[in-house]
Amino acid sequence: MKRLIVISGSSGVGKGTVIKEFLKKHPDFKLSISCTTRTKREGEEEGVNYFFMSKDEFEKCVQNNEFLEWAEFSGNFYGTKKSFVEKTLQNGDELILEIDTKGALNVKKIMPDANLIFILPPSFEELEARLRGRHTETEEAIQKRLASIKLEIENSKFFDFRIINDTVENAVKQLENIIL
Repeated sequence: MKRLIVISGSSGVGKGTVIKEFLKKHPDFKLSISCTTRTKREGEEEGVNYFFMSKDEFEKCVQNNEFLEWAEFSGNFYGTKKSFVEKTLQNGDELILEIDTKGALNVKKIMPDANLIFILPPSFEELEARLRGRHTETEEAIQKRLASIKLEIENSKFFDFRIINDTVENAVKQLENIIL
């Protein structure tokens, strides 16, 4: 059975970009596909971007303990099915799971062999500047997100590895050193 690599990091830290660049160089790794109750966006494909489900279907899966982890964001549910992860690993694929910090710590409880990697910003100030530079949120939303980020960074001490994303290239190299 192959490894499960769980990558987490605060909003705005660039974890998606780092993972995308890593996967370009290492196509033998697979990115886990989450389930969601949110509406499919234009260009998204079932089983490629997400497994789309109704809220009732999702809640049934929660009741049946079918998720490794799940969470609610903005009124929609997101989760990782245990069966998907187990099947992928049993097929001999290395699997990367990109999820929030709380979900990552839950995965570690269920699958202690999973490698948890936390991606950090070069500094808290840099991360705040990135979030503000997006111009997508109100000041109140930014303050709420920053408070949550401080807690996530504090919880990163429970991760196996921490990577500082000062540049995407350096972060990918660090990720390669850890994974390969």
